[in-house]
Amino acid sequence: MKKIITPILVLSAAFAFAQDVLKGKVVDQHNQPVIGAEVTWKSTTISTLTNENGEFEIETKDGELEVFYENQNITFNPTQNQFQTITFSIQPIEENSLDEVRITDTRGTIRKSAGATNMSVMTHKELLKAACCNLAESFETNPSIDVNFSDAVTGNKQIKMLGLTSPYILIAEENIPSVRGASQAFGLSFTPGTWVESIQVTKGAGTVVNGYESISGQINTELIKPVNDIPLFVNLFGSTDSRFEANVHLNKKVSDKWATSLFLHGNARTKENDMNEDGFLDNPMGNQVNIMNRWQYTNAEKGIVAFISGRYLTDLKQGGQKEFDQRKHRYSETFWGSEIATDKVDVSAKLGYVFPDMPFQSMGLQTAYSYYDQESFFGLNEYNANHQSFYSNYIFSSIISNTKNKFSTGASFTWDKFKEFTMLPNVQEFNRIDNSVGAFFEYTYDNLKNFNAIVGGRIDYHNRMGVFVTPRIHTRYTPWENTTIKASVGRGKRINNIFAENQNLFASARNFNIIGQGGEIYGLDPEIAWNYGISISQKFKLFGRNADVTADFYRTDFENQIVTDIDYSARQVRFYNLDGDSFANSFQFDFNYNPFTHFNIRAAYKHYDIQTDYENGRLEKPLQAKHRFFANVEYQTHERNGKYWRFDMTYNWIGKQRLPNTSDNLPENQLGEYSNPFGTINAQITRVFSDRFEVYVGGENITNYQQHRVILGADNPFGSNFDSTIVYAPIFGQMFYAGLRFSLK
Repeated sequence: MKKIITPILVLSAAFAFAQDVLKGKVVDQHNQPVIGAEVTWKSTTISTLTNENGEFEIETKDGELEVFYENQNITFNPTQNQFQTITFSIQPIEENSLDEVRITDTRGTIRKSAGATNMSVMTHKELLKAACCNLAESFETNPSIDVNFSDAVTGNKQIKMLGLTSPYILIAEENIPSVRGASQAFGLSFTPGTWVESIQVTKGAGTVVNGYESISGQINTELIKPVNDIPLFVNLFGSTDSRFEANVHLNKKVSDKWATSLFLHGNARTKENDMNEDGFLDNPMGNQVNIMNRWQYTNAEKGIVAFISGRYLTDLKQGGQKEFDQRKHRYSETFWGSEIATDKVDVSAKLGYVFPDMPFQSMGLQTAYSYYDQESFFGLNEYNANHQSFYSNYIFSSIISNTKNKFSTGASFTWDKFKEFTMLPNVQEFNRIDNSVGAFFEYTYDNLKNFNAIVGGRIDYHNRMGVFVTPRIHTRYTPWENTTIKASVGRGKRINNIFAENQNLFASARNFNIIGQGGEIYGLDPEIAWNYGISISQKFKLFGRNADVTADFYRTDFENQIVTDIDYSARQVRFYNLDGDSFANSFQFDFNYNPFTHFNIRAAYKHYDIQTDYENGRLEKPLQAKHRFFANVEYQTHERNGKYWRFDMTYNWIGKQRLPNTSDNLPENQLGEYSNPFGTINAQITRVFSDRFEVYVGGENITNYQQHRVILGADNPFGSNFDSTIVYAPIFGQMFYAGLRFSLK
């Protein structure tokens, strides 16, 4: 039988059996933490996930423990001695040792039962379920994240969590805030899916260690580490809407301590598509070139790990009417067109140190510089943005007396320089420099049995928002076996970059009207909100197989919000400080079931109640369905000689959505009060020929549902009724794609 080459997984654990809890840490052969590994007691439903440090905790039982990561499974008997360190390695397996370790498939998204935060981890396997061309599209199979088109011109997809758009989510890359400021609209499309190792999705106000801006949740993306990467990876993709992509990863171990990876990404759309025959392109033409080089230094003996990364991106999107030629028609009213040209440079460095004689004590320093330059026009509207930012965060972690009491403390500094230019009436140039400095302290208590809590707070000084305090609390309680209750409360504060975050509105005839009241940012005050949440999870056996259900309820209350009012009139968008109440209630019920080997079912129902007091009274949030249903099924055939099939299908049903006020448009450009409900199906089939080569084919919107009228006033795009922003359903019909993946290991 062919030798099976498997990576080495080392389980290096300081196990504590005090009060029936086992603690440990999963690392790889280079002593790097393995994030999102599942640790479970064999033949039970008791399991947990390793956190961002590779650590886990699980109640003590008799029997064998199993550790799952990607397609690897380790089974071992832990030794019940306090603080014992166990090292377990899987070497390349010969034919006569196959009985010792079995290769098994694991779930792509796993809810973390241990730990106080309500976190789920999307592993690399989850990202293979769909085309997943970039980060914005990687959440199509995650029921906690809603993915929608922002408009009918730019082709941009936006995400929502707890019913709130991405600016209210702290989006980080390896715990460094990444999608913020000027990059809010398009930043998620600048991270190719193949670069991602895992994604951690946390509901509610997250940790204070990463800042004060998070309100509805945190999304942290872990990229592939150079020390773990393979020498060569190639992914090629093409679709029926003439979108083509290529990803190439090159990796080299320079020495026993240094490794480097070069990631290359390119995509282009080469053909004009107008499936709804309204004269406008369904998706913009364009291309993107994205290059990143990462270096990793690892000295396990001295407890030092360091990363240095540099990235350059150039992205071009051209949309509008099919006849538009920007060389001839820009600034004219012959044909309507748009162009968004973006250049982005990122440089970051991270240094981590674990005290050799005190493995529970560590410190780290994160620094990052980003340069973002965008030049764009939408018809006769022009919007240019230049954003330079610097971020630094120092973290020190240790214990108080014993491992039941842990803490993290440190300080952070952020500097942002904005230059914005528009050609809207009465709006021309907005330049500003923001900077903030802050300190934080986070205490973690764990009774090593059934309760733990994280209590954190930070104090910051911001040159525009002054001095303010950010408190956050997360708790977990296990009243009985297989039941977990989590609760959280936290405060968030942020600056609303009204132009960058609402760029889709430039692709309309609306006038921008800022009703300032002397605030520091565009004449407006910063946004402040409290988030409260509770989650109850129950694992059980259904017909002898593993199943679990989870019910989440979260509420966000705004003390102040910058209201983006598109209901006052179809002729304008009004920005003003909240006068009254604004809240978002989110309820989600999840069901997960494994009816037989390698077959998983996930289903979720979501209910939203999101209301805001506008100038004309309290209204539901527009373009937000109250009811949503999600279902995903995945199946993998048994592996024979390294060959197997994978099947994935996702169904999304979206209920009716309130549409913005269009009563002052011409009758033919007026919409009803609500949209119609609809459903979509995405599916993919993957054939794995070996651990080196696989091909996949799939389809999106297989039901071929399309929004009836995507652009209002499309026949007169320079008239007062033109609006491409009222998008509540798919813009185009069926899309099919195919691709291949090749690995050299």
